[in-house]
Amino acid sequence: MLQGKKILLGVTGSIAAYKSALLLRLLVKSDAEVQVILTPSARDFVTPLTLATLSKKPVLSDLFQGDSWANHALLGRWADLMVIAPLSCQTMAKMAHGFCDNLLMATYLSARCPVILAPAMDEDMWHHPATRSNLDILRGFGHSVVPVENGELASGLYGEGRMAEPETILQFLEGNFFFSGDLSGKKVLITAGPTHEPIDPVRFIGNHSSGKMGLALAREMAGRGALVDLILGPSGLPVDIPHVHVKRVESAEEMFQACLQLFPSADIAVMSAAVADYRPSAPSEKKIKKSPGPITLQLMRTRDILQTLGEQKKPGQILVGFALENEDERTHAMQKLQEKNADLIVLNSLRDPGAGFGHDSNKVTIYEKGGNELRYELKPKQQVAKDIVDRIVNIAHG
Repeated sequence: MLQGKKILLGVTGSIAAYKSALLLRLLVKSDAEVQVILTPSARDFVTPLTLATLSKKPVLSDLFQGDSWANHALLGRWADLMVIAPLSCQTMAKMAHGFCDNLLMATYLSARCPVILAPAMDEDMWHHPATRSNLDILRGFGHSVVPVENGELASGLYGEGRMAEPETILQFLEGNFFFSGDLSGKKVLITAGPTHEPIDPVRFIGNHSSGKMGLALAREMAGRGALVDLILGPSGLPVDIPHVHVKRVESAEEMFQACLQLFPSADIAVMSAAVADYRPSAPSEKKIKKSPGPITLQLMRTRDILQTLGEQKKPGQILVGFALENEDERTHAMQKLQEKNADLIVLNSLRDPGAGFGHDSNKVTIYEKGGNELRYELKPKQQVAKDIVDRIVNIAHG
């Protein structure tokens, strides 16, 4: 997908700059032509020699060198895509307000191609109102932002602000700008996130699902040319995925009704949402006041979305379900595959560290109707999405 594409890779002063070498290697292996531009402070974190060796091109850093100058205007017009990874807080602020004090900024202001940003900074900096404002400005310019990850930060803290892994950035580029086309024109329905089942106006029954896996699947599907409808339960994640239509819902019943509406015209349906199995039978219209002693909460079953879609599935439609288990995993996954009339079941185990709810990584086993059982190692969720979609494409193309 990247063969022959011209990419400007901007590297700024951040400890995450070491990842730029890994990203560069992936881009070059994908047969892209990459020109690297370093900010002056980035040279403290990664050497020009390393990046020049990997890119097979001289690394640019200075507007002027001796009696020559780097033609930033031509650079900006040469590229098919500009990627800044890592994007430091300092460079983000300069971009948002048009500062031009180094070659990277001069090239950025001259660029006529899409711009992709992979931020990297400490959690407190990431959540500061100034950073959020600058990020909103850059999104307003039409730039795409690769979501940051949770993880260990340079400060020693653990939280948001970690730059996405190079493999995730590469898939973001492929998925949003250079389509493979193997799902071109296909209509895809995806559910993601939790559901909240009201107890009263302020309380609910829910779960720890973040929706990250479903969003990764939506990004991967859209990147392959699919027309994606994403039904998203209550999740705090921003959704800025090109070519994806988002419908937000709260409860299992709302998700059920949305699926019934969209499924008849879908070629592929992926039910990755963590839908509540039970809901309060009689939610209170007023806040339940605290009183002495226990209270009894009567629950009733929610409607089974996967089961219903399996009953309505027409020839040619592909239906994918998810199973989260912590005992007899294989038995339950195989049972679900048969009983729900699904084509694939993606199994998560609660016993696998780093997998499941809230994590940026996942470890899955895929069970197919034809009898295949495919086990995968722990990977970033965007890479897991690629594995799942590869199997769906394999079914779609026979």
